[in-house]
Parts: sequence; structure tokens; C-alpha cells
Amino acid sequence: MTESSVISASPAVRVEQLSFRYPGGPDVLTNINFTIAPGEIIGLVGPSGAGKSTLLQHLNGLLPSKLPEFVGQVFNLPGPLPSDQVSRGQVENLPHVMVDNLPVARQTIAEVRRRVGFLFQDPDDQLFCPTVFEDVAFGPLNLGLSDDEVRQRVRDSLASVGLAGYEPRSTLRLSLGERKRVCLAGVFACQPSVLALDEPFSSLDPRARRTLIAILKQFSGSQIIATHDLDIVVDLCHRVLLLDGGQLRAAGQTRDILGNVALMERHGLEVPWRLRPK
Repeated sequence: MTESSVISASPAVRVEQLSFRYPGGPDVLTNINFTIAPGEIIGLVGPSGAGKSTLLQHLNGLLPSKLPEFVGQVFNLPGPLPSDQVSRGQVENLPHVMVDNLPVARQTIAEVRRRVGFLFQDPDDQLFCPTVFEDVAFGPLNLGLSDDEVRQRVRDSLASVGLAGYEPRSTLRLSLGERKRVCLAGVFACQPSVLALDEPFSSLDPRARRTLIAILKQFSGSQIIATHDLDIVVDLCHRVLLLDGGQLRAAGQTRDILGNVALMERHGLEVPWRLRPK
């Protein structure tokens, strides 16, 4: 993907003026703004506690717990809200996240969650059925698909993550890498257009990491990947968002951001080995 194509494409994801705090706590996100183009892979980096997981959970409505309602066509406005709309209090109901031009709001949440496949850092937070088949089939069944279509999606999704034939296996008797891939197969079975991945490479051995990277490279939709593995970001991601203290501190081409020694040190990060001077 070229830089010009990223700029010209209509966004697959648009985040505007997103701020968030948990009840009784300080701000976790403050005025976050960015877009993701169709097919673009974004690396979301930053120190621990920067707000990366919280940001990802907004993309398919896991946060906030109280989703906004539609207010007229305010969510389609391309620029700042007119002052009369601000005075009428409509800003409070403005969806701050758009997916394929669909606002993340109460009326749209089912479709948004189909379009944005979310992968939790810990697969045990996502696997809850006794067998692999039941777990991967859960999403398609809730989409109201026929039994034949569900079985086909399960087969195709497991094959796409290199786990063909795993349908009868117990989810309790899988390696960590296999559990993560089963979770990803469950996401793929709903045929999303966007992946939101929270530390997908953590605790994986080198072979499992290489397998997962190859799988993600084959996905044709957009991706945003929160990870501390910056060498993988160099290999996989077109652009980088650097989050620290709940604020977007830098955004740009992967090598420009991750190769900036002063910027990385300022935010408690290290330049990846592949970008360090020889």
C-alpha cells in the first residue's frame, strides 16, 4: 500500500475527538483523532498504561458501557460541529467512532461488532465453549446463518489459520498459540472488514509468532494492532500511532516514527533493532 493510496481512500475507521475516563478515575483517553484506510495496517504503540487497550475497545463498542444515540445526521458531518448544534447539546450524543461510515452507537452495535473483529490479549477471555467447533461457530450462529453456512465458515476459518480439522478438539487442550488462532478463526468466521488486535504476539514462541504474522498478512481488510513487539510492527504495519498518557503523541509512517530516537526515548520506548544504526 502506497502513502498516496492511504491518504486518498475513504476511511475504514474514523475516530474523532474521542475522550474517555473510567468512573471515578482520571482521563484515560484525551481528544484522540485518527483514520484507518481500507486495507491499511496500523501499529498502536506506547508504554504500558498508555490507553492502548481502552482505545481498541472503543472501536467495536466494548467501551463505553452507555453508547450514544443517533442525533439526526450529525454523525455524517465532515468537519467541526456548527455552534448551534453545540448549543443544543448534540455534542454529547455524537458518536466518536465510525466504521465503514457507520457510527458506533446503540442502534448499530450488532453490525459494528460484525465488521470489527476484536482479539483479546488473553485468549481465555474469548474462548468459552467446550470444543473448537462450538467456539468458532458461535458468531455465525448469532448472525442467523443456516447450519450448512455455519459449518462452511467454521471449516474455512480454521483452514485460514492453519487449524483445519481441529473442530472436535477441546479448547482446554490447546497450546497458547493454538488458542489465539482459534480465537482469530472465530473472528474471521464473522467476515469482518477490520481487525482490532490487543497484544496478539505476547507470550508466543518464535514459530507461533511467525505463523500469526503470515496469517495477518493474508487478511485483506484493515487492522489496528496494539503491541510492544516493535520489530513486528516494522515488518507488518504501514503506519504507527504512538499513544502515551492517553494522548496521541505522534502518527506517521512506521520507519519515521519508530526510527526517531529522541521521540522513542521521550515516551519510554526503544528503537527496534531493525531500525538502529549499524
